[in-house]
Amino acid sequence: QVQLVESGGGLVQAGGSLRLSCVASGGTFGSYAMAWFRQAPGKERDFVAAITWSGSLAHYADSVKGRFTISRDNAKNTVYLQMDSLQPEDTAVYYCAARGLGVRRQGSEYDYWGQGTQVAVSS
Repeated sequence: QVQLVESGGGLVQAGGSLRLSCVASGGTFGSYAMAWFRQAPGKERDFVAAITWSGSLAHYADSVKGRFTISRDNAKNTVYLQMDSLQPEDTAVYYCAARGLGVRRQGSEYDYWGQGTQVAVSS
């Protein structure tokens, strides 16, 4: 069983930056594809970014491409989401997720989820 714990959320002004972290325990982190999703109030959960087990390939939603960067440190069992040029529409609860095979953009394909961290961007 894999446990995921996110941190790094907070309140930031438009144009600012945040870095989210997700620490994994209870599994073989280096064998999992990892992803970030987000859910704004009253909306469905949306894919944000995903990264392969080796970190060699990343995928992004069009809405964040060029502004967000996903990375991982397998020695620290941690995946990161660097968020730059934040906008009010990025306000959401951000979740990290893990699956044992390749990256996917659908949340239903992921086996393990964290509890989420709130990101709020003021205009």
